[in-house]
Order: sequence, then C-alpha cells, then structure tokens
Amino acid sequence: MGQLDIFDVIDQQRRTGRPFCVATVVRTADVTSAKAGAKAVITEKGEIIGHLGGACVKRAVTSAVTEAIASGETRLIRVKPSDKVVSLTDTDGAQLYKSGCPSGGTVDILIEPFELPPMLVVFGDTPISRAIAAHAALAGYRLALPEGVSSHLDAARFSDNAIADLPLGPRDFVVVATQGNQDGVCLRAALESPAHRVSMVASRRKADTLSAKLVTAGMDAAQVGRLKSPAGLHIHAIDPQEIAISVMAEIIQWRNTDRKTSGGAHEATA
Repeated sequence: MGQLDIFDVIDQQRRTGRPFCVATVVRTADVTSAKAGAKAVITEKGEIIGHLGGACVKRAVTSAVTEAIASGETRLIRVKPSDKVVSLTDTDGAQLYKSGCPSGGTVDILIEPFELPPMLVVFGDTPISRAIAAHAALAGYRLALPEGVSSHLDAARFSDNAIADLPLGPRDFVVVATQGNQDGVCLRAALESPAHRVSMVASRRKADTLSAKLVTAGMDAAQVGRLKSPAGLHIHAIDPQEIAISVMAEIIQWRNTDRKTSGGAHEATA
C-alpha cells in the first residue's frame, strides 16, 4: 500500500457531505510517538485516518473532535502527563487532556472542524427559482432542486416534493418559488422540514391564505409561522434576476445573524 496522502483523504471526506475534523500536531515535548506536522482526519464517528500518536492522544483527539464538530470552532488541545495536569485549561489557553502513557511526553494538537455550507432547497421550475439557484451556487451554498428541473448546476435532487431524505438541518434554508404550480403541497413540504428559515416567493395575501389552509388542515400554527413571505429584502426588485438577488441577500443576512446568535461558529466552505 502506498504512503497515505492526507490531502487526498481530506478531499474524499469533503465529498461525503459529512462533517469531520483535521488534527495537526503543532508541537511536542519530551518523548512522544507523535511528530510535529503530522496530520489526521477524524470523522464524526470517531474514525482516525492518519497517525497522531499513541492511545492516550487518540482518546483526547476523539473527545475534542466531538466538541469541535458540535461548536464549529477551531481549538488547540494539549495532551499532558496526568501528574502535570492541575486544571482543564493551561496557562496559554490550551485545553488540557490527561495522558497516562509511560513516555511522559506532551503533544499540542490543532483541531480544525470542517462543516459544509448550508443547503438551500428551491421548490419550483420558474425563471425566479432558476435565478435563485444560480445565485446560490455563486454564493457557495449547496443546492437541492426538484427532479425534472433542467440545470447545469451541481445539486441534490428530490422528487414528488419529498425532501425528507435530504440532509437538512436547522441551519439550512428552503425557498418556495413555485408561482402557481402545486404551491400548497410544496409549502407544506417546506414547513415540515427541519430548516429553521422558510420563505416563499408570493404576495403576502397569497401566503396568508395558504398558511391558513395548512393550519386548518392540522399543521401547528408555530410551525406555519416560520414562513417569511414575500421572500427577499425590499429592494424594489422587478425581474427574476433582481428578485433572486433580494432572496439571496435575505438568506445571507439570516445566515450571518444566526451564526452570531449561536456563538459565531467558523465555517469552512466547499
């Protein structure tokens, strides 16, 4: 087997669409099996691909990676002999982990989380939906589009308005730009998703009418209340490209506001 190319591993992990961390040994002291400059990829399941040192180091890194993926924050950890650890944080701010390895060495490791950019689901096959998708791709968002929509963009696909299988979470976005084609069905699917932000390209009256029907049909009012319509910032947009820019500007505003509110987690973009 050839020598492991950690940068190939990083590229492969990026393509999986799942979060992971890159751990780099930045300093060692006394006797350790780890060497400065060594790198490894640690998956969200705790698999370590690469060499960072012995079992004590691996346990510490696995624990730190879980926290880093959850917070999205880069951190420096220090694995140190148990008898030298008197607090959870060293004098220089490094997070400390106890080591029971007989070598007695100290290892400093930088943990860098990788998190994919948010996904934007766009319902509809209209000039506005296509323009939104194009601008989202330029802004670095992952895309999900309905099957049958002609597009050269790299996008996940969903059929029959079934987006439950998409890897959506609270930090992702959904825009309904159907403009008269299955508006109610698509809006229901959008509001049933775990995405925190849902918007619709429609007049406020139309959105209110559709929302009221969903509540009457049994959908929770708070769930329906997440809908923002008309979608986009008020910039007096007229044509599809301008409307798409206003929609993406609002999404970018939401994204940055939500990041600050949740603690300013750093994100790596694809």
